[in-house]
Amino acid sequence: MSRKIERLINLTIALLATKRYLTKSEIFRTVEGYEGTPETKERMFERDKDDLRTLGIAIEVGSFDPLFSDESGYRIRSENYQLDLGKITSSELALLSLAAEAWQGAALEHAAQSAVIKLNSLGIPADILEIPGVPLKLSNSATDLNIITDVIATSDFLSFNYIATDLTVRSRTIIPFALSNNNGFWYLTGVDQEILEIRTFRLDRIHGELVKKHNKEVFEIPTDFDIFGSMDTTQHAIATIDVRKGKGFSLRALATSIIDLGEWDQLSIPIVNRETLTSQILWHGLDVYVQEPSDLRDYLVSQLQALILNHE
Repeated sequence: MSRKIERLINLTIALLATKRYLTKSEIFRTVEGYEGTPETKERMFERDKDDLRTLGIAIEVGSFDPLFSDESGYRIRSENYQLDLGKITSSELALLSLAAEAWQGAALEHAAQSAVIKLNSLGIPADILEIPGVPLKLSNSATDLNIITDVIATSDFLSFNYIATDLTVRSRTIIPFALSNNNGFWYLTGVDQEILEIRTFRLDRIHGELVKKHNKEVFEIPTDFDIFGSMDTTQHAIATIDVRKGKGFSLRALATSIIDLGEWDQLSIPIVNRETLTSQILWHGLDVYVQEPSDLRDYLVSQLQALILNHE
């Protein structure tokens, strides 16, 4: 990655994470990559602003107090940091998922995190969890997504072990033709070679490695298949979770309903995978409280107790 691209990523993360406008001097002190004389830093920053705006990232200019002529500051509001994908193919979506993972990696790199740490050390409120589009954990690695993208492009066989809803593990072989995302989960759709019917699989239920096998036959992708209409409709238990305002973006993405409680929001989240949901809840610490069910709360307590024992 070039130093300029790294600097642009670090600048974007700092402007997204800050809870108030950042002045140029604060940006130069906290964002790695701004070097040289004051004039050189000024020129670099002006070019960086133009580059980000060309990419469609809106930088807001403002001051701390509109009644006084304070030095202008800069920030990027998360609600303005959106991308309208329109209609894209499954292969394009797979490639975008790889880009999203690269963005996650960049956002959580030391250089990017150091900007947030420096902002906090200067008394400027900032939070890495405020950055949109940075999931706390991806269930599948870039290697897995590379394999899936390649198999979809070549219409080859893909074999894997799959955890069913009754927790049994079965070996499946499919010819995949679509990768989609719904309610925060990735889904892989293909023709199951055992029953020769179209089936959709959740990626976080794939256990172990993905294996590609060459397909010698010609495969035609179904043209009348509704990807989103085929999503998992299994009924799951619902967790009621209170999340502090402005926190828990990964949990909010899973919620089927949100109730405003003032300082907190109450989320209803289907319990599809208890371990995955637990890890996301624990990540947010005191910003999340599980109301029900009691067995999920008890499981959280047991995980915290185990964590304490491991560090004694």
